[in-house]
Amino acid sequence: MITRIREVRKARRLTLHQVAERCVPPTTAQTIGRLETGMRTVSVTWLNRIARALDVEPSELVSLPDRADVPVVALLRGDGVSAPARPAVLLPPAPNSALVGVKVEVAQGDYRAGDQIWLERLDPADYPRALNRDVLVPRSAGRFAFGRLAATAPEKEGARVQLLPLTPGARQQVIADAPWIAVVRLLVRAL
Repeated sequence: MITRIREVRKARRLTLHQVAERCVPPTTAQTIGRLETGMRTVSVTWLNRIARALDVEPSELVSLPDRADVPVVALLRGDGVSAPARPAVLLPPAPNSALVGVKVEVAQGDYRAGDQIWLERLDPADYPRALNRDVLVPRSAGRFAFGRLAATAPEKEGARVQLLPLTPGARQQVIADAPWIAVVRLLVRAL
């Protein structure tokens, strides 16, 4: 089985040590490295453990014959454009049950008309993970609020969130009893 563990780990900007610590139960960076390079056979159990540690579906960690990879041919850096030292591929976005989407019809803040925003739903206990990030918050009567998460209050205080607007001059919003919020994970923009 050909795995994509290294590509996914690097795309998530995690070190071998960080992935090893996130595994349940934790393992060593050396073990993760051996699984990445093929020096150790990747069992289904290991594949599932690493997928949970990387917060992806196990199918994203294996090369499938019907999935076309997009090769990385250049790296854009501060000193110019250069070829990558090692072969790499771009990972296609993979939907999962925690994702929701927003289609932008009118430009606001950093978002342009036609953009597609992929967001991950968070439960109230995880709201602090989204501080200073753009979030979507459900409101009553099928409405939503969208903005930069500036502050949260604990669940025992009604799971309040404070949003800063995306457009200059707009007022901040405080939303009480937010059942969930969704933090921006991916922006898809056609050029």
